[in-house]
Amino acid sequence: MASKRILILDTGKEWGGGTNSLLELLKRIDRSKYQFTALFYHNYKKGNESDIKTEIEKLGIDFLLLEQKKQPVVSKILKESVRIIFSPGKKLKKYFVFLIDCHFRIKPNAARIAEISRERKIGLLYMNNQPSSNLEGIMAARIANIPCIQHSRIGAELNRVEVDAVNNWLTKMICVSQGVQEMFVKQGVDAGKCAVVYNGIDPNVNPVTAVSEIRKQWGIGDGEMVIGTVGSLIKRKRINDLLEAVGELNNKFKIQNSKFKIIVVGDGPERKSLQEDVLKKGLQDKVIFTGFQTDAISYINAMDIFVLSSEQEGLPRVILEAMLMAKPVIACDVTGPSELVVDGETGFLVPAKNPQALTEALLKLIASSELRNVMGEKGRARAREKFSMDAYISGVSKVFEEVLS
Repeated sequence: MASKRILILDTGKEWGGGTNSLLELLKRIDRSKYQFTALFYHNYKKGNESDIKTEIEKLGIDFLLLEQKKQPVVSKILKESVRIIFSPGKKLKKYFVFLIDCHFRIKPNAARIAEISRERKIGLLYMNNQPSSNLEGIMAARIANIPCIQHSRIGAELNRVEVDAVNNWLTKMICVSQGVQEMFVKQGVDAGKCAVVYNGIDPNVNPVTAVSEIRKQWGIGDGEMVIGTVGSLIKRKRINDLLEAVGELNNKFKIQNSKFKIIVVGDGPERKSLQEDVLKKGLQDKVIFTGFQTDAISYINAMDIFVLSSEQEGLPRVILEAMLMAKPVIACDVTGPSELVVDGETGFLVPAKNPQALTEALLKLIASSELRNVMGEKGRARAREKFSMDAYISGVSKVFEEVLS
C-alpha cells in the first residue's frame, strides 16, 4: 500500500519542548506508512550547534521554509490606529488587530500552504502548535480539501473566528493533556474533535556529561546544593518568581549557614531583565545563567531539586525529564504540571505567581535528603509507567490512522 503524504506545519520561532516531541515522533513513527514533508516559518536554532532544518533533514525528510513576507505599510497603520482607538478595551483591540492580521498575513499564508499541498499531492496536514498560531493551516486544508490534525502543545485563548474554524474545518485535535482539552472545550471547541495523547519520555535516555564536569565548569563547589530550571526565558515561564524565592531563600540560608546555587538553563528575550534582577537582589554569586544547552538532561541530572515556575504550560516535557532523572519537582498547580507531579509524593505543586509558596516548598526539600530521594524515585517510576514513549507514538499514530481512513 502506498504511503500517505503528510505535510508538517510549524509556525514557531524558537526551539522548545514541542520541537523535541515532534522529532521524537518522526524518529519512531512507522515511516513505511507515511511520507513526511516539513514546512516551517523559521529555521530556528538549536543552541549554537544546529538548527531545525538540519535536524529534520537528518531524518531523511524534506524541509521547506515558508519565509514570511513583510506586512504592508497600510497594515501597520491600521493596527496602530486600532490600538489608539480601542486602548481601554483590551478584548476589542485584540480582536480588531486579529482581523487586520487575518487579512494581510493569515489568509495569504493559507493560500501559499494550500498551493504547496496541491503541488506535493499532500493527503494530510499536521500542525505542531495550537489553533491561534495555526489558523492559516486550518484554512489551507479547507482550500486544498484535505483533512488536518492540530497537535496542541499548549492551551490558548481563542476568538470566535478561531473556534468556528476548529469546529468546522479541523478534522481532529490532539491535546497533550486533559487540561489543554478542557481549556479548549470551555471556549466552545467540540469535545468530539479532541483526543488526549500525553507526551512521552524515552526511559533509556542517559546524561552525556558527568555531574562533576558540569559542577566544575560552572564553579559549583563541593557540598553546594543545586536548584535548577530549564526552559525558554519568556514571560509565561515566570523565572522572576524563582528569583524572588531565591532572595528569600538566601536570607533563610544565611541563618542556617548552608550553601546553594541556582542554575537557569535556557535563553530568550527575558534573559537581560532577569540578569538585571539578579544584580538588584545581590544574588550574582548564587544564580548561574548557562544559556541554551543541547544536553539539557545532563544539567537536570546535576540538580538536586528541579523547579518549573510557569503560569501556563501544555504538558512540559522538561518535567518528565526531571522525573526520569529521579529529581523531586516543584511546579505550579496549572494545566500540564498538575497532571505530571503528584503533590506531596513526587514533588510539590504550588499556586502560580506565588514566590512565597515556592520558597516554602524549596525549604521542605532542602531540609531533607531522604525526602528528595524518595520523591525523586517515585517520580522516576511514574514517568516510566505513565508517560512512555511507546504510548505517545501509538496515540498519535492511532489519530493519523483514524483521520486517513
